[in-house]
Amino acid sequence: MDTSKHSKKLSRRTFIAASGAVATGLAFSRSAFAKTETLAIDGGAPVVKYPANRIAALTKWPRYGKAEKARLHELIETNKYYEELPLFEQEWQKYTGAQFVKAHMNGSSALTSMYFALDLPPGSEIMVPSYTFFSACLAMRFFGLVPVFVDIDPKTACFDLEDAKRKLTPNVKAVEAMHSWGLPCELDRISEWCKEKGLILLEDAAHAHGASMQGKKMGTWGAMGIYSFQTSKVMPTIEGGMGMYQSREHFERAAAFGHYEDPIKFPETSPVRAYVGTGFGQKYRMYPMAAALAREQLKSLDKTNAIVAKNVRAMNDRLTQLPGITEPRCRDDQQRAYYWANLLFVDYKQAGITRDALVKALKAEGVNASFWDYPQQHKLTIYSEAKWWHHPPAIPESMPGNESVNANHIFMPLVYGDAPELIDQYVKAFEKVWAHRDKVAAT
Repeated sequence: MDTSKHSKKLSRRTFIAASGAVATGLAFSRSAFAKTETLAIDGGAPVVKYPANRIAALTKWPRYGKAEKARLHELIETNKYYEELPLFEQEWQKYTGAQFVKAHMNGSSALTSMYFALDLPPGSEIMVPSYTFFSACLAMRFFGLVPVFVDIDPKTACFDLEDAKRKLTPNVKAVEAMHSWGLPCELDRISEWCKEKGLILLEDAAHAHGASMQGKKMGTWGAMGIYSFQTSKVMPTIEGGMGMYQSREHFERAAAFGHYEDPIKFPETSPVRAYVGTGFGQKYRMYPMAAALAREQLKSLDKTNAIVAKNVRAMNDRLTQLPGITEPRCRDDQQRAYYWANLLFVDYKQAGITRDALVKALKAEGVNASFWDYPQQHKLTIYSEAKWWHHPPAIPESMPGNESVNANHIFMPLVYGDAPELIDQYVKAFEKVWAHRDKVAAT
């Protein structure tokens, strides 16, 4: 009898069981050690001893180096400013695999151009998360379009398809999904539903540079999509934006809306060709210096994303062992980016502490933890004033997903270099605070 296969399975089971026991033992050991230490807020020594200047250098954003500085200097010397725009567009198109792209002066102008390109009749509605930047909603009103506010999934902070299904109206013509904090929405499910209902899928990929799902880059799943290159974004150019288009019709309308110089470039058969010299009245050209920065940033985008992801994994794989801490759900077929910070979910009720008390205790230990409640668009004044809209947007009574994410999160800084010691100290600070949660809760 050949027992080799059985032996391999048995040894693997034994290894997994042993590994689990070791991990549990280590976690218990760390917890027991942390329990004996005095919290920094009570006069104990802070856990994080990593030099402050090195932490600042590792977490600094945006990051511009010699290549960016040399490129800007070269541009000033040569005066060949406007050549940067088509070169960046070509490189971005190749990187993302989009059919058509157009550089804009920022993400907001890219959104405005996208809504113009839809060419929908006034009164048409577009589903959009309330958990988003205002431009994603307010730019609609310039064309008589109206937002339908959709909740987010509390496990991802991304578009909640089930809530969208409940809020579908006969006036809805399009759906806009935002990839929150760099995590792709479940676009296969959303896209399938849009096709079933005859809706146009749009993407707000302002947070998701380099992110993909099933091998397709964000911004290429929908009929149109946008990126922002503002200074806080994953690929920063101080200001800048990009439109992504799957059809020539959408591309030409969006491009000509903010780029009067483009209609002459279109085929003579194009209906937009008639608007040579004026376009459709706006000027949304990307600043050439920003395009030059973008070209350099794009060269290192994947490498930077990989470094950040590696450091996030080193941190989160340990932090999520603590009771009440989880991270946004990311499917195996999704490759996410990380925008601005490492978002973690904290069940403060389960942890037995408040968010304010946790952040105070972590900061005392030397951890630059923070929180920020994303403004919920449906609660802001402009949406309740009918004069701005073709018809008043429906204001939902509650958004449980929004409220859950806002109330139950914490941000950890992203680390842009090799720093295992710093990450270890951050994790140990959490373990120390968790071991003294009863004391932290009382502060």
